[in-house]
Parts: sequence; structure tokens; C-alpha cells
Amino acid sequence: MDIKLFDSELKVMSVLWREGDATAKHISDVLKEETGWNMNTTYTLIKRCIKKGAIARSEPHFMCHALIPQEAVQDAETDELINKIYDGSVDKLFAALLSRKKLSAQQIEKLKQIVKDLE
Repeated sequence: MDIKLFDSELKVMSVLWREGDATAKHISDVLKEETGWNMNTTYTLIKRCIKKGAIARSEPHFMCHALIPQEAVQDAETDELINKIYDGSVDKLFAALLSRKKLSAQQIEKLKQIVKDLE
């Protein structure tokens, strides 16, 4: 994915990913509740996402549609994190995540299953 979205733009995208196609007004209402942003701020961010090719706009009512899937953004952001912070080493990232907090037996089993599925 070649589109780089800033944290504020990701908040706009998260509304669309969570709720599906929505009007700019609805996105603005949701983000006002979640972040306290005013309508102008949200509309500016929506327009930036449109310009970057992340959102398509249609009429009536300034309907917004996410053009990029959440998984693509998550993959790109994860790759960037691994490359920037962990020298491209997935196992260093994995070790860092696991050492941060105590995992429940259920979480450990889930991780074992994920690793097993990769083999």
C-alpha cells in the first residue's frame, strides 16, 4: 500500500471500516463524540483522505466509501513498525510484545495456534 495516512486520517477511516459507507455528517458526529473534533476539522480530514485516494465521495449527502481495506493499512503500518523499530525482525517485535505483560493461559494457547497454523 502506497498511501500513507496520519493518525487523524486513520480515525476517519476507522469510522468507515467499523460502520461501512457513511455520510460526512455522520462521520463528523461520531468523531465529535469520540474526539471532540468540530465539523470543519473532520471535513478537512475527509477531503485529505479523498485527495490521497483512501475515500471515494458520492452524492447525495456527501456519502463516503473506504477505498482501502483496514487489513491493508494494518499490514503497511506493521511493516513500517517492524522496519523502523525492530530492524526488520519480526521475532524481535514478537519477543517485545510478549515480554510487555503477563499473558493468560487462553492467550498463550491462541498464540500457539497462530504459530502452528503458520507452519
